[in-house]
Amino acid sequence: MNKRQLQKLGYPAGMLGNLAKAAATTARGMGWPAAEIFRALSDVRREPEAFTADPVFGQLAQAVQRRGSRGLPPTEIDYERAEMLDYRVWGEEIDPQAHQQMRNACRLPISVAGALMPDAHVGYGLPIGGVLATDNAVIPYAVGVDIACRMMMTVFELPPEQLDEDARRFERILEEQTRFGVGATWKPCREHPVMEEDWNVTDVTAGLKNLARQQLGTSGSGNHFAEFGELTVLSPVRDLPPGRYLAVLSHSGSRGPGNKTAGHYSRWAMSKHSKMPKELRHLAWLDMNGDGDEYWTAMELMGRYASANHHVIHRQIVEAVGLPPLLQVENHHNFAWKETHDGHEVIVHRKGATPAHEGVLGIIPGSMASPAYLVAGLGNATSLRSAAHGAGRHMSRGQAKRTFHWSQVRPYLAERGITLLSAGLDEVPWVYKNIDEVMAAQSDLVRPLARFNPRIVKMAPAGERPED
Repeated sequence: MNKRQLQKLGYPAGMLGNLAKAAATTARGMGWPAAEIFRALSDVRREPEAFTADPVFGQLAQAVQRRGSRGLPPTEIDYERAEMLDYRVWGEEIDPQAHQQMRNACRLPISVAGALMPDAHVGYGLPIGGVLATDNAVIPYAVGVDIACRMMMTVFELPPEQLDEDARRFERILEEQTRFGVGATWKPCREHPVMEEDWNVTDVTAGLKNLARQQLGTSGSGNHFAEFGELTVLSPVRDLPPGRYLAVLSHSGSRGPGNKTAGHYSRWAMSKHSKMPKELRHLAWLDMNGDGDEYWTAMELMGRYASANHHVIHRQIVEAVGLPPLLQVENHHNFAWKETHDGHEVIVHRKGATPAHEGVLGIIPGSMASPAYLVAGLGNATSLRSAAHGAGRHMSRGQAKRTFHWSQVRPYLAERGITLLSAGLDEVPWVYKNIDEVMAAQSDLVRPLARFNPRIVKMAPAGERPED
């Protein structure tokens, strides 16, 4: 019996799938007809209590009982809330389609609270910049296809004037110590303790370990970047006093392994909710008492892997610069967290949104020609303690390629003292909202502590398929 057949019976990849396969193999060895094996597996899923003492299916039945009501894919779920759930909005320049996606998310019976950040724009299912709290359920597409996409900054005890005085050196560091693109890898492979973890926690992640090792320390494509710039610290950040510093900032995620993990569990969720209205299908969820815990395990591993990618990149840059860092800050912005809101534990999805719990540090970037901000969260409960994850797009990639030419972009960057090593036209500054307007719209969500102005920027070359 293959994996696809077991999934159709409601046994996902992982522990339950392995136990179901083992039971089916035992039954076949005892001479059971295939039809009886299928029937027994279906019955175990429906009524596990009737099989806990069965010599063939007992272990499987006990596992089903322990993991809660997984059952076969539901057929009688009411996909509409009794009352429409309202959501708070920050900012005004938001695509109407993003609002519609947020309204759709708030229709779900599992939804308990929502918020829309000022950088919001259309995504799959939940809009990018959307925050959604759910009751005991996780939505893979509400986490995003680039699980744990994140930011990281390293600050050096160097004056930013070094970027002018020794420009070629810092350009060379970015060129030599980073890799960009969908298929980007390092040879030899880089090392990090994340690769010593147990990747066999799910069948999906077990099959991705080799790819993860090859792509460790790379930056992908789309809006991912690595850039040197000038950091102006306005208020003390940890032990870093106000002043001007040279810093490096990176944006990337969990690369191919995260994308493949997201794709698998998103398809699995949709298969379990085949009767969802078409406009809601990308909001299909997994029950945390059921298949959701397997996705959660995979998601958290992808989170640690995404962090490891950044740490490898920054480790290499630190070694090339030749000075220990004064400060390092990082944060996810495509993830889900178990949090307590209004006295209840919920699953908070932040798809393109930055955690902004009181005092928690985060990084909110602009574009290749506009500032990024190092911020401290204000813990605003009405935003589910969240903030924007960047400036947010207001122009599609296709439209950008049809609208702009490098003859416009290069003089614009040169006037601002910015060296662009590589990028596509779909990432030029004008495709993004004004980051300062975005920051002004969320003044009750975060407090800016420092401003980072990019000076040397590297992104994936033109023609790369976006991963963001």
